[in-house]
Amino acid sequence: MSVGQLMRALVWLVGLLALMGVNTLMFVWWERKFIARIHRRHGPLHHGWHGLLQLPADGLKMLTKESTRPLAADRMFFSLAPAMVVVPTYVAYVALPFGPGAALVDMRHGLFFVFAFQALLPVGFTVAGWASANKYSLLGALRSSAQQISYEVPMLLGALSVVVMAGSLRLTDIVSAQHAVWYVFKQPVGFVLTCVAMIAEMNRTPFDMPEAESELVAGYNVEYSGMRYGLFMMAEYSVMFVGTMLVSMLYLGGWNLPFLPASPLWLLLKVWLLVTALIWVRGTLPRVRVDILMETSWKVLIPIGFANLLLIGLLTTIWPRVF
Repeated sequence: MSVGQLMRALVWLVGLLALMGVNTLMFVWWERKFIARIHRRHGPLHHGWHGLLQLPADGLKMLTKESTRPLAADRMFFSLAPAMVVVPTYVAYVALPFGPGAALVDMRHGLFFVFAFQALLPVGFTVAGWASANKYSLLGALRSSAQQISYEVPMLLGALSVVVMAGSLRLTDIVSAQHAVWYVFKQPVGFVLTCVAMIAEMNRTPFDMPEAESELVAGYNVEYSGMRYGLFMMAEYSVMFVGTMLVSMLYLGGWNLPFLPASPLWLLLKVWLLVTALIWVRGTLPRVRVDILMETSWKVLIPIGFANLLLIGLLTTIWPRVF
């Protein structure tokens, strides 16, 4: 590797790290602003110009707050758990292309790479819950692990149906295959399946079982404070960004838009529209029960995912020019 290539990689890595922080700030501000509009909350809506003072005030509080640790907690793993959640998400950023030629590494198996590192998140959550020496933290961590493992299967099935149509695991190839027709129109069932599984993977309402306040106080991060808690928050909103990026590239044409030249702006616009939809769902729908959550995955989504995958494979074989 030459010095120029090394410097380019370093700039990309620093830029992606900065993007994680900026995304967290922007998503938190937009979520609080949007839900404040729904719930008529005065603080996030009117505190400062367009409610902009609420976010820096809370951010400053989090930065200056003491990072405590329970006496019975495992010192090493309690401190290591936030990094075990943030690092896999950051590595997933590396494989995401933002446009044609706009990627640190355009991996041939980029989709598999992203899913592989996202699958490591339950390990970090479990370590955080176990190391906290708190029953609520442990229950929240176990719920999170069970939920994410369960909903990874339907999400993978939805992604595999796209791979069958595109004939590639490279994300840029999948986007290029949608230059004429987006896959959301060719397989709407797979799109809905992937979106539902994505919401559950993010542990967001109505599938926020690991953080159910009425049952588990705050879930696996109940004992965390200060910047340790901030790292969990960064990981949560980074997972939201990665998930919406994947849905945009798998089903919504990525950086392509009809009758307009390809641009990373179209990809970011789709990401923000999907994030807004996720926030809207959070502010509107109630939390489902744990048994309904698990049964929905194993008894409904996974059978539908297998049926959709078989149907897409059959249609691709019979009518390759159409599918």
